[in-house]
Amino acid sequence: MRHLPALALLLLLLGFGAQGAEVSHVCGRPRMLNRMVGGWDALEGEWPWQVSIQRNGSHFCGGSLLTERWVLTAAHCFSNTSETSLYQVLLGARQLVRPGPHAVYARVKRVESNPLYRGMASSADVALVELEAPVTFTNYILPVCVPDPSGAFEAGMSCWVTGWGSPSEEDRLPSPRVLQKLAVPIIDTPKCNLLYSKDAEAGLQPKAIKDDMLCAGFAEGKKDACKGDSGGPLVCLVGRLWLQAGVISWGEGCARRNRPGVYIRVTSHHDWIHRIIPNLQFQQAELGGQKRGPQVQQHLLDSVPRLAAHMLLSVLAALLALL
Repeated sequence: MRHLPALALLLLLLGFGAQGAEVSHVCGRPRMLNRMVGGWDALEGEWPWQVSIQRNGSHFCGGSLLTERWVLTAAHCFSNTSETSLYQVLLGARQLVRPGPHAVYARVKRVESNPLYRGMASSADVALVELEAPVTFTNYILPVCVPDPSGAFEAGMSCWVTGWGSPSEEDRLPSPRVLQKLAVPIIDTPKCNLLYSKDAEAGLQPKAIKDDMLCAGFAEGKKDACKGDSGGPLVCLVGRLWLQAGVISWGEGCARRNRPGVYIRVTSHHDWIHRIIPNLQFQQAELGGQKRGPQVQQHLLDSVPRLAAHMLLSVLAALLALL
């Protein structure tokens, strides 16, 4: 019987070590890798960070999973951030109608809108949604990587936007409302400002692309995010990781000529995001790798419990050999 406490402790430490290994970096790496290039319907598990934010059971905005507890979306999605009981988040779904066995509904604990947001088409159109309970990562529910402030998404870079929004200004996404995907090139800010200055309505000041905004899409229109896509992610493949470059914010109509989609740059709000989610690890966009400096130190600190567990296991193994 004297072997049992030691064996129990050994099993406990083995479980602890396995749990630590499970919390390795999983962001930006979909496990379902089969892709349909040029297609419209997303595949099962293709964009595992995409979520549907719902009010009274109806989809109204998109979002992206950053951690087990936090979702990034647009501030304009929430006119009332206090009545959290009205909202829920759907994760792991490919379609909104009968989402299927991989989907999970999560209750909302609180919504943190960026305090600098001043209304539609203004800067800082970002919000963070905290879930009541942490979600379990699966093949269909995984976080996207968040770039650190050094991340630069250059003009011409091809990225992807996803969502359950309307396929046009007049239509609603038909049942079963399958998640849509679209490849869009990044447009530099001077060119985007020039496009928005064309064909401006008489007497109205053209909308300006602010420093924390990012344009993506086509000057000729025809392809764009639309109503219901707001808050969803614009993601770019950098190295082997998918990094979120932008949050769907606004545009004049949908897919109109000279009116590409406008997104909020995630890197512009690094400090605010880090303040709300201090343990979030930011990724270096240039290399698709781990950020240098304090974040790497945090990563090493995260490894300490696993190292301690392995050391204790070695000691226990030696003790058991003596018993």
